This record gives sequence, structure tokens and C-alpha cells, in this order.
Amino acid sequence: MVEQERPTWASVNSAAELGAFLRHVRERRGLSQDALADALGIDRRYVYQIESGSPTLYTRRLFAMLRALDVRMEVHER
Repeated sequence: MVEQERPTWASVNSAAELGAFLRHVRERRGLSQDALADALGIDRRYVYQIESGSPTLYTRRLFAMLRALDVRMEVHER
């Protein structure tokens, strides 16, 4: 019997946690940053910035909004 992998879940409270989760999923799928960037039509540096959790105006506002609304973000790998 082949055992199916269970989905990976994460509770995300910061850009750094989101980036780490996305890096984990990308690596589990055997994709390089270049391959993911090509598939998305973006620059590899942007993938790197997201995965490294570099704060941007967008992510600061996103997580501030989640905190203000007392919303918890959970993500999972399908």
C-alpha cells in the first residue's frame, strides 16, 4: 500500500513565516527559484525577496490589517 503524504500546514503571522513556508513547499516540489520565477513570469530576485521574508510596504500593510482585524492566516500545501 502506498501511503499518501499529508498536507503541510503553517500558521503565518509575518512575511518571514510566509516566505519560509513558500520556500519549504517549493523545495519539496523540487523547483528552483529560477524555475518558479519562469513559471510565474517574474524575476528570480522577487522569488528570493518573498522567500527571505524581506518586508515590503505590501506585506507590512497586509500583516497589520490581519492583526487589526484579529485574523489568523493558515496556509497549506496541496
